[in-house]
Amino acid sequence: MDDRQRGIVAAVVGAVVGGVAGYMLFTERGREMRRKLEPALDDFAHELLQLRGTVNRAMGVASQGWHVINEAFGEQATGQAFPPHRQSNPF
Repeated sequence: MDDRQRGIVAAVVGAVVGGVAGYMLFTERGREMRRKLEPALDDFAHELLQLRGTVNRAMGVASQGWHVINEAFGEQATGQAFPPHRQSNPF
């Protein structure tokens, strides 16, 4: 895509965003839609925060699980998940 096409795409996207913003801010139907949309967005944000907490807890549990596995196989003593490769020189 050359610079001219990018400029046209940017102008079209800007016009659409500006039109939607104008509708939402300056018309009565847009204001009504915004009032209905705000609680839904708040609920969505709350759900995302809960999902983030769940993912963080799952990562913590997975980390603890790996720690237990490493201890069970004695790899904790080396400080590495995989022991270093030691091959003798055949020559």
